Amino acid sequence: MKLIGTEKDNFVFHISKREKRLFFEVLKLYPLIPTAHHRVSRTAAATHVKECQKLLDEALAERKRENKRRLLAMLREENRFQEADGGYRFTRNSPQMEWLLQVLNDIRVGSWLVLGEPDEKKGKAPELNSENALYYAAMEFCGYFQMTMLDAFDRRA
Repeated sequence: MKLIGTEKDNFVFHISKREKRLFFEVLKLYPLIPTAHHRVSRTAAATHVKECQKLLDEALAERKRENKRRLLAMLREENRFQEADGGYRFTRNSPQMEWLLQVLNDIRVGSWLVLGEPDEKKGKAPELNSENALYYAAMEFCGYFQMTMLDAFDRRA
């Protein structure tokens, strides 16, 4: 996927047929971060935290439902990807890009959690097997798509 231009507030990308298939497969994994991963506080008094945590959990669940609905609508929209030059043109405006970056980040961080929070700088490489290799690939592809979109923001600035 690469930025081929901007039109008004829209970013226009070219995405190959293979990248589109990968993009769709990765997006189908959303949401991956468990709601329990998000904590209101790790140090506040327990009585007040329970109420706040319940509100946070409800808000996150609603946001994930809405994001999933929007994501499925985007994937089903036939004109979203227009065939061009052996691949597709893919157009997003700034708010759509920011939303898509959030979705990709959920998948990327969620994949990292599934892999046991690897950190190669600290000597903790992911233990890959047939059950979790998909998440390693998803983490890497999300990073690729995110960097391409963030670079598009930088180029426009």
